[in-house]
Amino acid sequence: MDKILIFGNSGSGKSTLAKHLSRKSGLYHLDLDSLAWLPTTPPQRMPIEESRVQMKTFLKEQVSWVVEGCYTDLLELLIAQATEIIFMDLNVKQCLDNAKNRPWEPHKYESKEAQDANLNMLVNWIRDYYSRANTFSHQAHLRFYNSFKGKKSAYTENPTYL
Repeated sequence: MDKILIFGNSGSGKSTLAKHLSRKSGLYHLDLDSLAWLPTTPPQRMPIEESRVQMKTFLKEQVSWVVEGCYTDLLELLIAQATEIIFMDLNVKQCLDNAKNRPWEPHKYESKEAQDANLNMLVNWIRDYYSRANTFSHQAHLRFYNSFKGKKSAYTENPTYL
């Protein structure tokens, strides 16, 4: 039973890799964005306790999974069950290129136009990855990666098979 956590900067290819692994191995795919935000405008972060309750439900319902996101605080709730972690440690330029070329994500945006309207905010977010000092930072991801004692890998480029 595979239980894989994928994390890294926005635009690093987390979702693409997770979808690939999901299709290839029959794993349930969970995007942590769905457990991190309240359905409000403007978006607000869901209280961590609410996310924790949803995670417990997820773990009861799924035996094999691939979970992806940039939320180290949420990934830490799943680390004890993970059989493998993957750190998408691409540089900012690669993440920006990926973000600018990403297909429409209908589970996040009502249209491709709405997604594209958010691109400037996303570009700034990606650029701040190394200067942030919170759960979404390179520093937090690297610490999370280094602390894991099981099977792990880090990619500095998107896999060519994707």
